[in-house]
Amino acid sequence: QVQLQESGPGLVKPSQTLSLTCTVSGGSITTNYNYWSWIRQPPGKGLELIGYIVYSGSTYYSPSLKSRTSISRDTSKNHLTLQLSSVTPEDTALYYCASGPYSSLYHVPKYLEVWGQGTLVTVSS
Repeated sequence: QVQLQESGPGLVKPSQTLSLTCTVSGGSITTNYNYWSWIRQPPGKGLELIGYIVYSGSTYYSPSLKSRTSISRDTSKNHLTLQLSSVTPEDTALYYCASGPYSSLYHVPKYLEVWGQGTLVTVSS
């Protein structure tokens, strides 16, 4: 059974880069037809997709965050990372790592199956 665990600093200063890690256990990050995503939820707001990385290594980023976002993976450590640059207080949110099956036929995610517990990141000086 796949489990996901987010980790990283809980406090980041404005203009700095937010870096989070999602450690995967119970499965491989390179397993065919899976994708691994980062999602966030600001206080009092809904869920927002940040982006994802597919089993093949290709990535997708939300257009609104694309210029500041980088998602990568380390197959030797079986984890993926999120970097969000030039953060502002508006980036304060609960950040989740989640995974699910990916359609290799239509090249789109199907649904999210497993979620981490989330990690709160506050952007403040």
